[in-house]
Amino acid sequence: MLRFAFGTMGSGKSTVALQIHHNLASCGQKGLLLTQLDRDAAHVSSRLGVSAPAVEVGADLDLYRLVVDHPGLDYLVCDEAQFYSEAQCDQLSRLVDDFGIDVYAFGLITDFRGLLFEGTKRLLEVADERVPMQVEARCWCGSRATHNARLVAGNVVYEGEVVVVGDTTPTDPGLFGDLVSYQLLCRRHWRTGETGKDLGARPPGGS
Repeated sequence: MLRFAFGTMGSGKSTVALQIHHNLASCGQKGLLLTQLDRDAAHVSSRLGVSAPAVEVGADLDLYRLVVDHPGLDYLVCDEAQFYSEAQCDQLSRLVDDFGIDVYAFGLITDFRGLLFEGTKRLLEVADERVPMQVEARCWCGSRATHNARLVAGNVVYEGEVVVVGDTTPTDPGLFGDLVSYQLLCRRHWRTGETGKDLGARPPGGS
């Protein structure tokens, strides 16, 4: 089974990924925890303060080969799967078909431009189960948050590199020469660029 759970930042993806890994390992199953571009590097980390070591999925990592090199695996838990390539997502589906292992993938649904990530798009296409996260993050106005907005020097932007790491309370210059941060917004306020006052923004990965 390949299950893909998706949502916005703050919807609990990393927390659930850690819980699934813990539960399966506790009942004697053998598996790997994977991540990419997590805030804590080579770990899956939750905003609740829980973390666990994980395999870092680089652009060149063959996930099929990874499992072949670790015989006897029962499952994979893949956090930040929106950053996976199309080929890596196809490798996950082949693992399920060829070895009968379970794959639990978690990722953001759209990037700061409001477009599907490459990994998200492919996982939606090939997954056996597609599960929206049940925790609904909220915009500053109280409406359901649907967009992960990127802020540069406090202003919402709609163009730029897909992957730029920001922080909750940014203090260092970003790749644009200004501060880069992220904030959850409803569609209306993402479209108008209104971010509210005195609100911190969130990093692009983890939940």
